[in-house]
Amino acid sequence: MNSFTSITPMLERQAIELPSWAFGNSGTRFRVFGTPGTPRTPQEKIADAAQVHKHTGLAPTVALHIPWDKVDDYAALRSFANEHGVDLGTINSNTFQDEEYKFGSLAASDPAVRRRAIDHHRECIEIMHQTGSRDLKIWLADGTNYPGQDDIRRRQDNLADSLVAIYAELGDEQRLVLEYKFFEPAFYHTDVPDWGTSYVQVSALGEKALVCLDTGHHAPGTNIEFIVAQLLRLGKLGSFDFNSRFYADDDLIVGAADPFQLFRIMAEVIRGGGMDADSPVAFMLDQCHNVEAKIPGQIRSVLNVQEMTARALLIDRDALELAQFEKDVLGANAVYMDAFYTDVRPALSEWRASRGLPADPMEAFATSGYQEGIAAQRVGGTQAGWGA
Repeated sequence: MNSFTSITPMLERQAIELPSWAFGNSGTRFRVFGTPGTPRTPQEKIADAAQVHKHTGLAPTVALHIPWDKVDDYAALRSFANEHGVDLGTINSNTFQDEEYKFGSLAASDPAVRRRAIDHHRECIEIMHQTGSRDLKIWLADGTNYPGQDDIRRRQDNLADSLVAIYAELGDEQRLVLEYKFFEPAFYHTDVPDWGTSYVQVSALGEKALVCLDTGHHAPGTNIEFIVAQLLRLGKLGSFDFNSRFYADDDLIVGAADPFQLFRIMAEVIRGGGMDADSPVAFMLDQCHNVEAKIPGQIRSVLNVQEMTARALLIDRDALELAQFEKDVLGANAVYMDAFYTDVRPALSEWRASRGLPADPMEAFATSGYQEGIAAQRVGGTQAGWGA
């Protein structure tokens, strides 16, 4: 098995983007719960996200969601982020909350609705120019609830045409990443339900269009690490949205439901070059903290990714390949399991301390007084949440 010292160069460059919306209120479809100290502005979301990076060294950028994070001056917002030790990252579009998008957006049968959705993405790209963001991430709620409700093939054509129009607006260094989700809120068919559909659509656009893989957006039992391996092999894995689920798209803390799955995913990421210095793969969280405190929830999340990355890096690839070549089924599996069962937490704590970071980020934040401070200061105004 590899030594911990040998894997630290790759750990050094690990970066996990935080979603601004994770710091707002969220809940179930029955209730959104409020908590003291919840941000009321994009600036307060960024300030909270900066606490995660301060305590872990893992989260140097914050993703924005438009229009939830709209401001008058994005250059000033970026300066604010820089002053807090982070930068602005991915711009996420929103074509699922306006009344006009009831029957779809980029894939809708109504050309006026499609134009509206395309124009929204043009606005997002303009924001990217101001924030210095590389990626435009698109997730669509488009689909139908009943057979015959709309023409499935025509909707794919509409989506392709819409994406062509958006792709043409990208700058030379900008990218489009297309997310997929196999159901919800459309229950009969979803216009981008799987990695294959996303791959087909982005492949038709060009090199600057890639697939975004959300780890919670799959049917139960799906072998997600196979999808990771395939997309890396094809050169079309652009980004991850890390979260966890028990039943559907639960948006829970990554690794909470199945740490071994996260380990297996990271093993394929590493195997496919997804963590190499020149890798195009971006890593981000996409979670909702419904009952737990939001900043500690994000700290726990990035630490979970770091821990499973470290374990995956410990896999003895030479021993694994030899066992595979010799058809030693149990031996090959043992190489995997030896790495997975290695407790890397003490070594990670020592390594963090050697870099001037808290050995225990969770405890350090809990005793920092920051949570109590924002609870006392953020009184009045409208707390951020779904749609804000």
